[in-house]
Amino acid sequence: MSTRRILRSAFLCVLAACGVMSAAGAAAPARIDDVRLWSGPEGTRLVLDLSAPVRHEVFTLENPDRIVIDLRNARLAMHKALPDGQGPVSSVRSGPQDDGDLRIVLDLASRQTVKSFMVPPDGDGGHRLVVEMPPVPGATLATPAAAPSGNQVLAATSAVLARETAAVVSPVKSVASAKGRDLVVAIDAGHGGQDPGAIGRGGTREKDVTLAIARRLAAVINAEEGMRAVLIRDGDYFITLGGRTRKARQQGADMFVSIHADSVQSRDVSGSSVYVLSLRGASDEASRWLAERENAADLKGGVSLDDKNDVLASVLLDVTQKEAVSNSVEAADAVLASLRRVGTVHGSRVRHAGFMVLKSPDIPSMLVETAFISNATDERRLRDVDFQQRVAEAIHAGVRGFFYDKPPPGTKLAAIVAARRGGSEQGQTLAER
Repeated sequence: MSTRRILRSAFLCVLAACGVMSAAGAAAPARIDDVRLWSGPEGTRLVLDLSAPVRHEVFTLENPDRIVIDLRNARLAMHKALPDGQGPVSSVRSGPQDDGDLRIVLDLASRQTVKSFMVPPDGDGGHRLVVEMPPVPGATLATPAAAPSGNQVLAATSAVLARETAAVVSPVKSVASAKGRDLVVAIDAGHGGQDPGAIGRGGTREKDVTLAIARRLAAVINAEEGMRAVLIRDGDYFITLGGRTRKARQQGADMFVSIHADSVQSRDVSGSSVYVLSLRGASDEASRWLAERENAADLKGGVSLDDKNDVLASVLLDVTQKEAVSNSVEAADAVLASLRRVGTVHGSRVRHAGFMVLKSPDIPSMLVETAFISNATDERRLRDVDFQQRVAEAIHAGVRGFFYDKPPPGTKLAAIVAARRGGSEQGQTLAER
C-alpha cells in the first residue's frame, strides 16, 4: 500500500471516529436531578429539575387511574429517590425504556386532569418540567405523606405548639352579650412547596420558619376574644401570589399579614423590618431589590404566563386601595414598635415597596421580615421556638393595638371596645344590639 493510500485511510478513520464522538455527544441524555411533588388547595404539582430541556409527552390512563410522563432521551440521577405520594397521587414510580427514554408514572387515587409546561432557567434554578393537576371537588385523596423527619424547624415547633395549645384555657369573655362577627386576620406564610425561599448558611429554609411563626401567630390570635386567624398556607405546598390574596378576600379578611425571613446580599444585615405597599414605588433601592426577589416566587413555582392578566389587574389601584394602604401604615407602625421589644429592628421606620402580595385593593396588608436568614445570628434565632413565639406575640400585639384603636363596625371587637369605654358602638347600647 502506498504512503498516500495509508495516509488517506488514516484520515478517513479519524473522520469516522470524530463522527461517532459527535453523535455520542449530541445523544447525551438529559439528567433528572430532582423530582418534587406537592399537593395543596390550588392543586397538585410535580416538578422535574433537568440538566437540559427535554421533549416529553404527558397523558392519562384508566383502570387503574394514572398519569404517564414519557421523557425522550432522559435518565434519572442515580442518587435521587422518587417522592412519596400525596394529595391525589398515591405513588410515584419510574422505569427506563428500551429506546433510551424514561417513563415516570403517577398512580392516582382518582381520575385527574393534567397539563404540563417547561420553565426556562432563572437566577436560582435550571430547566424544569412542571406537571399540574388542578383541584377536583370531592375527589378521593391518597393518604398524605408524613412530614420529612429532617425538617427540625417544623418538627420542633409543631411539638411545642401542640403542648402549648392543649394547655391554653379558653379566654374569659369580657362582654358576654357582645354580638357581631369575628375580626379576621389572614396570615400568609411566605413561599412553600417547590419554592423554599431564602436558605441560610446552616441550611434553614425560609418556607419552614415562616410557617412555624405563622402557626404560632394564628394560635395567639385565636386566643383573643373577637379575633380569628386564617392561615393562607398551613402545609408545605405552593400558592401563587395572586392566590394568597384571593384566599384572604374569600375568608373576609380584615387584615393580611405576610410572614417572611428573607436574605440580602450583605450578611451583616440583621433584625426585623415591616413593609407596606408603596403607591409610588419602593422607598429605596434595597426595598426594591427585596420586592423583586419576592415577586419572582411565581416563576420558581412554575406559574404559566396566563396568570399575568390577574397580576396586571391587581396593580390598578383606586381610592379604596389608598385607604387600605393608609390603614396598613398605621398597623405596620404598631407592629414595628412591638418588634423593637423582641430584638434588633432593621431601620427606624416602616418601609414601602411594591410587593405583589400586598396589592389587594381592599385589605390593609403588611409584610413582616421577622429576621434575615442570611445573617448567622438571625438564622439561629429563627430556628429557636422561643424567638418564634416572641415574634408572633409582637406581631399580634401590634395588630391588636391597631384594631382596638379602629375596630371595624359590626364586629365583636367593636362591641367589646365600646363596652370598655363605657358606651356602645355607634351610640347603640349592647341591649339594643
